[in-house]
Amino acid sequence: MNSYLMKILALGVFLCASLASNAASFEQGKPKLQSIDVIAFQPDGILMIGDGKSGQVVLIDTKDSTPQKWTASVDNLKAKIAERLGITAKDLELIHFAANPISGKAYLAVRKQDTKTQHIITIDGQGKISEFSLDNVAFKSVALPKGSGGAISKITDLAWMSDRLLISGVASDEFACKLYSVQSPLEKQSEVVLTSAETFHVAHGKWETKAPMTVLMPFEENGKKYLVGAFSCTPLVKYPLEAFTNDAKVKGQSIVELGSGNKPLHMFTYQKDNKSYVLINTFRFHHAKKPFGPSPYWTARIETGVLADNSNINEKALKRLDSKGEPGTDKIKLIPEFHGVAHMDKLDAAHALVIAEDEKGLLTLKALNLP
Repeated sequence: MNSYLMKILALGVFLCASLASNAASFEQGKPKLQSIDVIAFQPDGILMIGDGKSGQVVLIDTKDSTPQKWTASVDNLKAKIAERLGITAKDLELIHFAANPISGKAYLAVRKQDTKTQHIITIDGQGKISEFSLDNVAFKSVALPKGSGGAISKITDLAWMSDRLLISGVASDEFACKLYSVQSPLEKQSEVVLTSAETFHVAHGKWETKAPMTVLMPFEENGKKYLVGAFSCTPLVKYPLEAFTNDAKVKGQSIVELGSGNKPLHMFTYQKDNKSYVLINTFRFHHAKKPFGPSPYWTARIETGVLADNSNINEKALKRLDSKGEPGTDKIKLIPEFHGVAHMDKLDAAHALVIAEDEKGLLTLKALNLP
């Protein structure tokens, strides 16, 4: 048996064992959700919903496990989802987006503005739009503790690492950027480590505690585990998980500066041609006065070797642009094929699933080749 088949079989064994152990602690019914801030998936296809108002993460077994190829391109996406929900496009807000790594199906968290209700929409590889009902599902929840400054008001992102759940949120106290680490297995009373983050904002030239982390991802190097997060104006920062202890104030290492005037939206790692990269898309709120391309939504590719550099940090962090506004390094590249991408997630080893905005503001859901 070749090594590729052995890896596939090992993955199958892992997923089956993971699903079996998870199934034992799920309950059937309707989860009590006050908000849907963000959504993401575990590798075994379990949907994770960040509910900041309730201070919890809800896990749902979607039972969506049939792989499918993505062949569709769904244009005028917002209008088609709105029609499915019986409203107009102007009354629909897209909150967050994720791709099921098992089935390849797209999941969108949306809000109906007329009723202020939140819904989960699914779109399969052939473009069929459905609503994923939360009325009777297999679910469980993980409670997030309050810190010394009170409860969080919003979960800004969450991601699964090999053995734990990583969460970022915001609170109202001085150290407003909150980071959580929840060790597997995830249960209602799981031990949750809550820390506060202090970050050197390269573009601002100072340490900050109130700026919210907008997107995060797990990262490992030399046997050590990190949470890598991105902030507006726009540093990428890594925090060693070994420093996470309850109520600790963890100082990050700013390693990349993408430039002021941007808000990071989604981020993930992938491999291509035996090289490893980070893909990150952002919204440029300075687009009108200094655009980076034809759309305020732009995407950069970063060599992951940059994240492993522990010498050029904080004041010496690698900058995408130099003082003249020219490219400062060939390790960070602007990706023109991803101009206009407002939402994205990794679909498979070769593709990203994206929601792209055109010059008229219309949205299209499609698969793009990873750059």
